[in-house]
Amino acid sequence: MDAISENSRLTTQALGRLRQIADLRGRLAPTPSGWLHAGNGASFALTWLLTRAADGTLLLRIDDLDQQRRRPEYLEDIFRTIDWLGLDYDFGPTGPDDFLQHWSQPHRREAYTAALASLWEAGRLYACDCSRSQVKERNPDGIYRGYCRARELSKSQANVAWRYRLPPDAGVAIEEATGRVETVDLAETMGDFVLRRKNGRAAYQLASVVDDDRYGINFIVRGADLLPSTAAQYVLAGDLPESTFRRAAFYHHPLVLDEAAEKLSKSAGARSLRSWRSAGKSSAEVFATAKSWLGAPAEVAPEPAALLAWLRAR
Repeated sequence: MDAISENSRLTTQALGRLRQIADLRGRLAPTPSGWLHAGNGASFALTWLLTRAADGTLLLRIDDLDQQRRRPEYLEDIFRTIDWLGLDYDFGPTGPDDFLQHWSQPHRREAYTAALASLWEAGRLYACDCSRSQVKERNPDGIYRGYCRARELSKSQANVAWRYRLPPDAGVAIEEATGRVETVDLAETMGDFVLRRKNGRAAYQLASVVDDDRYGINFIVRGADLLPSTAAQYVLAGDLPESTFRRAAFYHHPLVLDEAAEKLSKSAGARSLRSWRSAGKSSAEVFATAKSWLGAPAEVAPEPAALLAWLRAR
């Protein structure tokens, strides 16, 4: 079976599963920390297509935990990119001002703090004062291997992060919406990960799960590079009593690479969608990438309406 036929078969399987989920809810979850690139755009397109084809609803959830990297121009770029792609969403901010006033993650700080307190009381967290350079010095691969677990540092002392204590068996099997099963050994890919930073703010892994639970998200599309994050959040959700994260459907798509076969970054220059818009380019190339992931045949045009019609007919 060729790649197109195999991708088409997996898409059919994914749609069958997604259509069985009551009140399907997906989300777009960009960060305003740089110019969005072609990989971000293709992921948006794929999320929108699969969610709409399964008659689900879509949230725009902008992740701005890192306030120091958030810039007004990057925030504006998110809304311009969505408009340029021709996508819509059902709930979320209507623009930068609405986002800052009502949807920015610091507005949900109390929920993050409550989750952290629950995890600490359950013995799932411990304090750590290691710097990144110290972690790298002890373990050149950068994996944190529990150096501070037995040190019993005070959670309230200055300049400590709170780390999640991985269980003895840190192997996680994630079943994709396509039916494939991806396995991750968190001890070897991430180690005891940070849930509260040294500045006292929640870290991404915690905030993402709490937010997905808050908004009832049960369909999560991500790049394959974020599979370890999905595994970390899956394990974490098991220690959050009200979390529904483990019941979500997951879809990890391939990465869009640059000319050197490297992952695109948000300093992507000519590969940024902002530069494409400035050059008057259409979104066809972005949708062509999503089309290849879905396995749509050559006669289906790489544009939203045509791809959605093809998916709905499956």
